[in-house]
Amino acid sequence: MKVLISFDIDGTLEGGDPPGPVTYDMVRKAQELGCIIGSASDRALSAQQSLWDRAGIKNDFIARKHELEKVIEQFEADFYVHTGDRDLDKSFSLEAGFHFWWMTDAGNEPWIPMATGEDESIPEFTMSPKD
Repeated sequence: MKVLISFDIDGTLEGGDPPGPVTYDMVRKAQELGCIIGSASDRALSAQQSLWDRAGIKNDFIARKHELEKVIEQFEADFYVHTGDRDLDKSFSLEAGFHFWWMTDAGNEPWIPMATGEDESIPEFTMSPKD
């Protein structure tokens, strides 16, 4: 299954302000498994790109969180998910047609069984656009 993961930064990624539970090593692992990774944040696009550059990760995309639908237009995937720490993240992701994971759930790397084909079912904590 091809999985696209969009990460909020502040409160979600370890390099955010405040830091979140998703580490850069987790992101690298997702990328090694073939996941399409990037960020959608309130931060300026240049600030998002700087964060990825400092972490040494070649991201696939950056977006403003209220423009997530543009990411779907750019990339073909079986599963699109945004992970974040606020209701606003949830709202924008569901409006764009993404699923949503809270940052605490993403900290458990639920993309691994999906990306490896071990378990292609959608985690039960996932909020879909239909929820």
